[in-house]
Amino acid sequence: QVQLVESGGGLVQSGGSLRLSCAMSGSAFSIYVVSWYRQAPGKQRELVAVITTDGNTNYADSVKGRFTISRDNAKNTAYLQMNSLTPEDTAVYYCNARFIGRQYWGQGTQVTVSS
Repeated sequence: QVQLVESGGGLVQSGGSLRLSCAMSGSAFSIYVVSWYRQAPGKQRELVAVITTDGNTNYADSVKGRFTISRDNAKNTAYLQMNSLTPEDTAVYYCNARFIGRQYWGQGTQVTVSS
């Protein structure tokens, strides 16, 4: 059974940083494209960042230059380094892993940025 577990969320002041982790168990992590999504209260879930199996990355315009997605296949873990956080980044952050029609979601981790 494939599981994704996010961690690293919390409360941080505006301008601060957090690093989220997404750990996979039950499958070969390296074959999956991994994405981070977020959902703020009253808003739709939005794509934040993607990293392919080759390590190519893409970001939403709202986080470019501030967030960095990475992966460590040896640890079956993906990361989202978030810098220069603003209250607009407050949301539940979800990890997603997909591979040829299969996809899995984590349970989400709350990020709250105070002004």
